[in-house]
Amino acid sequence: MTLTLDEFRERTKEFLADNAVPRNEPPVEWNEESLVAECRRFHGALADAGLGGITYPEEYGGLSLDKSYVEVFNQELSQYQAPLVPAAISHGMCLPVMNDFGTPEQRTRHQAAIIRCDEIWCQMFSEPGAGSDVASLATRAVRDGDEWVLNGQKVWTSGAQYCDYGLCVARTDPTQPKHRGLSMFIVDLSLPGVDIRPLRQINGSSHFNEVYLTDVSVGHDCLVGGEGEGWNVAVAMLMYERVAIGAGGTGAMAGRKGSKQLIREAQQRGRAGDPVAREALADLYIRERIQSFIGMRIRQAAESGRAPGPEGSIAKLNAAILSRQAADVAIELAGPSGQAWEAEDGDGGQWADAVISSPGMGIAGGTNEVQRNIIGERVLGLPKEPDPYKGQPWEAVPRS
Repeated sequence: MTLTLDEFRERTKEFLADNAVPRNEPPVEWNEESLVAECRRFHGALADAGLGGITYPEEYGGLSLDKSYVEVFNQELSQYQAPLVPAAISHGMCLPVMNDFGTPEQRTRHQAAIIRCDEIWCQMFSEPGAGSDVASLATRAVRDGDEWVLNGQKVWTSGAQYCDYGLCVARTDPTQPKHRGLSMFIVDLSLPGVDIRPLRQINGSSHFNEVYLTDVSVGHDCLVGGEGEGWNVAVAMLMYERVAIGAGGTGAMAGRKGSKQLIREAQQRGRAGDPVAREALADLYIRERIQSFIGMRIRQAAESGRAPGPEGSIAKLNAAILSRQAADVAIELAGPSGQAWEAEDGDGGQWADAVISSPGMGIAGGTNEVQRNIIGERVLGLPKEPDPYKGQPWEAVPRS
């Protein structure tokens, strides 16, 4: 493709005008089923318009353009409501990992389908006994001829209820230390033995799931990155997740309830002259600007060919803090209407929902505590916490 940035911007504007709702219009009301359907339609139309998979190779369904085109697209997209959430992990984590670690056959089979949202993917990492310490996971994959048989349980799997595939990390060699002997597999979630069970959250939704794997057979050609390389693939995927979260807004309050939207809310509620509200809004705006600079630095590093590093943890931690701060400012502006509203007020619960949803940002992609450990060790050079079992085989480490 030989589009200039200006030509690309014009094409993006035309597409969004025809396929999305301006952000200054009333919010689009989607339930989960309609949102997923709209997400698939939107990304399919995006690909048909020559705007999908901007930086990915043309032979795998992309456009082979540089990151500056992504910046232009995101600038225009920020002015619209678009059904992107169902594909956030699929595009933000699974697609770049497939691009980095997939075999040519895997990339040919899946990459264009992921870009178009013909396939939506999730990641399957956390387990009941392996949350922040993902490397201690116990899900097993045992080789059986040309297949691998998976048994175990994953938890907090976002969007599994509507996804087609998952990238699942499993233990293939328990005689190795916990960070070794892991492998990453492509799992078709429609296979026999895959049982997806929703988890009800405090805000009433069921975005997360438990996924039970019972004698699930996948081909050897579903191995991503090679046998025993699962930890390297998982670390890359987690870094992409942290970058996506850190560079993508303010979590639960992103989009409609960033500082600019909250400033308008304060004006509408007669709080524009309130010094307490003004100070809180100014502080939020400044921190959002800092976050945008962190994101800019990460994207510039990616343009130079560097994989996301500890700056992804800085961005992710800051995004989690921002999400909580934005929710606190919003609920203070809302006053009593943030806790009690008229039954016919369809938007009435947005304030309370944001407050109870924002702590989730401190968990996704690794908890705030994990991010602080990474920053302490890799940025500040602080010593690691002592591990008496370091280097011992996973099967020899005691577990509850």
